[in-house]
Amino acid sequence: MRKNNKVLAISIGITVMLGGCNMETDNTKGTQAKTETEEQPVQDQEIAMNTENLVSIQDYNGEGYALKNGVETDKIAETNREDIEVAVKKFFSDKYKTEVIVHNLVGAADGVSVFVESVGEPHFHAFAIVPIDVKGKTVKTDSVWSQEGQVEDALSGGLYAMAYEKEMSNLDSFVNQVITNYPVIGKNIEAVNNTDSGYSTPYYYISVFDDVFNELNNLYLKNQNISKEELRKTLDESKFNPDAVNVTLNFFMKEANTDPDEEAYDEIYNKIKTTDGLPRGSYALILNDNLINSKYGSGSKPNTLNKNVLNQIMKE
Repeated sequence: MRKNNKVLAISIGITVMLGGCNMETDNTKGTQAKTETEEQPVQDQEIAMNTENLVSIQDYNGEGYALKNGVETDKIAETNREDIEVAVKKFFSDKYKTEVIVHNLVGAADGVSVFVESVGEPHFHAFAIVPIDVKGKTVKTDSVWSQEGQVEDALSGGLYAMAYEKEMSNLDSFVNQVITNYPVIGKNIEAVNNTDSGYSTPYYYISVFDDVFNELNNLYLKNQNISKEELRKTLDESKFNPDAVNVTLNFFMKEANTDPDEEAYDEIYNKIKTTDGLPRGSYALILNDNLINSKYGSGSKPNTLNKNVLNQIMKE
C-alpha cells in the first residue's frame, strides 16, 4: 500500500501530500499523513477535474504552484527569504550532511515549504518546512523540519542513481531517443527544481521501497565520500526485488491541442520492455497532453494515458 500511494502522490505533485502544511506536533504527524494518503484518490480526481490554471508544458517553470492557505505566509516568507535560506541550508547540512541550493518558497498554512536541490552527488530534490507565526509575522527559523521519510526517500533515490551510474546513463540515452523519435517532451528543468521532491528529472522520477535503502542512507551519513562501487556492492548483495524501485517515465505531447498519442504510447511502452541495460527496477509510463495544471504541478487529466499497472515492466 505504501508503494502505490507514494507513486500516485508523486505523479500528481506533492501539493496534496503536504495537505496545507499544518505545523502539527510530532505525535500527530503520523495520523495526519495517514489520513491524507487515504484521501489521495479523491484528491487526484479533484485535480484531474480542475481545468483552471492549465498552461502549455513548454511554458511551465513552476510559477503559480501553490499550497492551501498560503497567501499570507508566502508574503512573510519572501520578506524573510535570506534568513529562511540560511536556516534550511543548515538543516540539510546538519541532518543529512548535504549541501543544497534553495529554488522556491511556497507559502502554506502556518508555514512555508522550501524546495531545494542537492549540490553534486547524491543528486535529489526535496523540501523542508519552516513554521511561520502569521499573527506575529515572524519566521521560526530554529524549528525547520521535514515530513517523515520524504528527504530520506529522496536521498535513497540519489544513492541508487550513483550505484547504477552506467544504467542511469542508458536510461537517459533511452529518454533522448524517445523525445527524438516521438512527438513528446518532458517538463522544463525549472519546473523540476521549483516543484519536485525525490530523484526527479524532466522525463522521469524514481521511488524506492526497501530496507536496503535505509542502509545506503546510513552508509552515506557516516561517510559522504562513500564510493559508487561500495553502494553498488551493498545493493547487489541485498538482492532486492525489482518491484522495490519504481521508475516512472512521464511525458507530455509536444503539440498544443493534441490528445495523448496512443500509438506512440504503445511503441514507447514496448521499447521499455525490450531495452536492455536499464537500471534494476519496475517501470511505468504516463503520457499527458500538452497541458499542465500550474497550481498543482500535475499533467493528470481524464485523457492521460497510463495503461500499465505498477510492476508490469520489470528490469532484473
